[in-house]
Amino acid sequence: MIAQVMLTLFAIVVVGYVAGKKEYMGGTFDKRLSKLVIDISCPALILSSAMTGELPDRSYILPLLGISAITYVLLTAVAFWLPRLLTKQKADEGPIGFALMFGNVGFMGYPIVASIFGHEAVFYAAVLNVVNTFAVFTVGTILITGKTVNGPKFQKKVLWSTPMISAYLTMLIVALRIEGIPQWISQPLTMIGNITVPAALLIIGSSMSQLPLRAMLGTPSIYATTLLRLAVLPIAIHYLMQLLGFSPFVVGINTVVIAMPVATYGTILCLRHGKDTTLITQVTFITTLLSMLSIPLLVTYII
Repeated sequence: MIAQVMLTLFAIVVVGYVAGKKEYMGGTFDKRLSKLVIDISCPALILSSAMTGELPDRSYILPLLGISAITYVLLTAVAFWLPRLLTKQKADEGPIGFALMFGNVGFMGYPIVASIFGHEAVFYAAVLNVVNTFAVFTVGTILITGKTVNGPKFQKKVLWSTPMISAYLTMLIVALRIEGIPQWISQPLTMIGNITVPAALLIIGSSMSQLPLRAMLGTPSIYATTLLRLAVLPIAIHYLMQLLGFSPFVVGINTVVIAMPVATYGTILCLRHGKDTTLITQVTFITTLLSMLSIPLLVTYII
């Protein structure tokens, strides 16, 4: 089942690649589609997770926020320290740090978590994604843009971006056990949210189409980053969180979420800030490809 999900998602990336080569996608179109995904469709996907079927268990909200906060504090340290050992190119340290820190939670994490833990688990992944989203638009932006410690680090408007607002509202719906939301609200949100996964994967594929085939093969530093992203970091954090006393269910979802391939937001943020997408696209492609093998193995033998 998990392998089938991974193959389906990767097939959409291939379609995006072909669309980019045929010039159906690329350039301004990709930038605008990226903005639509971040600001509209992904928030709708998060909100719809609490509007269909039974409401998720609200007792998991605080443990999920806690485990996610600890995880991203650890990953922040990794993202700023470890890239120095993986590359001699100063300009590559930020994108590599981003790749180590951020998995594709919003775009690939949701369907995979749902396939393992059930549809209601999309909400749990969304709770984890609150800290992830906060970190992407703060720490992640610093890593991609290369701003120094003396430069601007945090913009308060991140707290009120549409992805964050949708996460707040979703947790409120579950915490207050708000049921019976009218279909004229839930169905449009569900339909718009369903755009998120294919659109994001098409963007990845389109970005890949701009690279020479040889560049897609990657470099030793990219493969070292891939090994850390898909295996070493998820396994290490999994056992650490067990030692800290979190429940197996919470640890399991957190592990799956951080074992995702590199976040699409890396490519999207590079496009938004006018940065070179070559390295981040390479590592996104390679981790997405190899995650078809790594995630099923991780779920089978670790979780």
